[in-house]
Amino acid sequence: MIIGNGIIANAVRYYDTDNIVFFASGVSNSLETRASEFEREFSLLKTVLAENKDRKLIYFSTLSIHDQSKQNSPYVLHKKAIEDYIKMYSDHFLILRVGNIVGKGGNPNTLFNFLTTQITHNKEFTLHLKARRLLLDIEDISQFLGTHCLNVENKTINLAFPYYYDLKEIINAIEKKTLKKAAFSETDEGDFYKVDFDEDIETFFTGKSPEDYLKTLTQKYI
Repeated sequence: MIIGNGIIANAVRYYDTDNIVFFASGVSNSLETRASEFEREFSLLKTVLAENKDRKLIYFSTLSIHDQSKQNSPYVLHKKAIEDYIKMYSDHFLILRVGNIVGKGGNPNTLFNFLTTQITHNKEFTLHLKARRLLLDIEDISQFLGTHCLNVENKTINLAFPYYYDLKEIINAIEKKTLKKAAFSETDEGDFYKVDFDEDIETFFTGKSPEDYLKTLTQKYI
């Protein structure tokens, strides 16, 4: 069973089964502040859990939970509350905290989509020099689930390509693909947080260099 119809929901359709509930619906914009949006997801989650007590729940959370600069943001507080609720009321769960997803479509506010739009439309933006980001190809969610997760229960896993990209690295890759020059001003700001990755994550991405991974993302999704 799949709850949702967005980019993550579409990515896991191959694994759709009656034994697992993939909860891929809810607030996707990390800048969201409307209480009604958070309440809608929480209410749906409670209903799904109550109606599927014997099924395993796979919930897609966010690596932003590790970001100390966002600990008091409505989005992170909401995700933490959801995770706590699942751990308390579900006997069979898996929480995947995902990085900055890159794929076709999806939320226009994600880092990769935002930068691509600004650069391709010659729009100026502000670059935070201290910021670092963990990226994740949407197809890697599906592949990682298939090889590592379907039999794992009652665990929280951090999922992203385990390399902290400087924003200029991402911008340069987009420039090369689009053949356009980014227009931005620089500010000595930004956040950078470390994430502990399981050995399974390191193994899953073995053989892929940061440069090749980023190049592949631009080739596939721009």
